[in-house]
Amino acid sequence: MEGTEVHKPPRRVTDLVELKKAGAQVTCEPSFEVLPVDFVHQKTQFQAYIFLCRFKGSVDDENYQFRKCYARGCPHNLCPHVAQAIMIANRYLQRDLRRLRKSGIEVADRMFTLDDMVVKFEDQKEDSGPLMTIHDYINVAKEGNAVSVEIFLEFVPAVEHFAHEKNKQTFLTCDFAVTTLGRTGHYQRCVGCFATEREAEERPEAVVVANQRLALLYQEFDQAGIQYEKRFFE
Repeated sequence: MEGTEVHKPPRRVTDLVELKKAGAQVTCEPSFEVLPVDFVHQKTQFQAYIFLCRFKGSVDDENYQFRKCYARGCPHNLCPHVAQAIMIANRYLQRDLRRLRKSGIEVADRMFTLDDMVVKFEDQKEDSGPLMTIHDYINVAKEGNAVSVEIFLEFVPAVEHFAHEKNKQTFLTCDFAVTTLGRTGHYQRCVGCFATEREAEERPEAVVVANQRLALLYQEFDQAGIQYEKRFFE
């Protein structure tokens, strides 16, 4: 499984970086959305907020557009709290923006905010801190600690709520059960999505993109000496 195979038009941040390295003229203008989404997970229905970045621009004067989900937050305990999710989203966003700039692609330094959300989080606690991300666990392993990861993959149906419409979307999600330092923690990550009503056309490409993202992450697991069994979407 080759994690650096380039999609044309680009579908990942990695694609933009590789195209730039190959000598292409690449522009990129990210924009951000925080959308309320109705999820169904193991027959349990709940609403969460997803932090999306839409990457738009051109490669050698040909326009492209793709989106990436950086985190999912809930006002209850079925996933990370929204206040924690936005911190996770911004950590991964800044990581991607640094990769783009390092490759020579100019991109504005922006982050997700909750300023435009018409929602209040009554159960937010002042002492809620950032959750461990999967790359925090990778760093724990690099420091010489034993880390093992059990990986669960799932297609999760959902309905995104825009200002004047609803959009049925299926998310390709990963649940990492990470055991280290005498404790087991769970970390969830979305690695792809497709329009549910266009499953026949869009699912195959979404699976390819998701598996390439997983392949890159597994390379980091290998380099850190993490114990795990590779799993890919089918």
